[in-house]
Amino acid sequence: MTGDGRLSGGTAGRAREADLEAVLAANRALYEALERGDLEAVEDAWLGAADADDKGGVVCVHPGWPVLRGRAQVTRSYMLIMMNTEYIQFFLTDVEAEVHGDVALVTCTENILSGGESEEEGELGPLVGGKVVSTNLFRRTPAGWKLWSHHGSPVLTSGDDDEES
Repeated sequence: MTGDGRLSGGTAGRAREADLEAVLAANRALYEALERGDLEAVEDAWLGAADADDKGGVVCVHPGWPVLRGRAQVTRSYMLIMMNTEYIQFFLTDVEAEVHGDVALVTCTENILSGGESEEEGELGPLVGGKVVSTNLFRRTPAGWKLWSHHGSPVLTSGDDDEES
């Protein structure tokens, strides 16, 4: 520390790097929980009851969905996604993170591979790929970095705009 109580450049840089690593780990934990279909871990990735209730405190926008507010609506949305998705895998690219005090912003592209129900038992269902650009806003809590807001927007592929030509 400097004489005026501020962190010196080296210490501040190490603290900033540690925060960035922790935020990126929290971001990865969300997607890994989704891939496992672990609703409890998904809930744990979000702000807890001390910071959010069933009416507010957290916000989530899945592609094509209305704005969801509060832990009850957000948890229900993930439960519905998990119940209706046999398989999902996320390949995150273009991951960028910024930390400003007790708030962190992570943007990324979710390259998603998912599968639905198969027509015949014991067979794999059809696999579908898609891209979503996501913004994940985190807050520092005593329990670590927790998701405050998630907003996903679909990315149009080159084939999607062929009709306009």
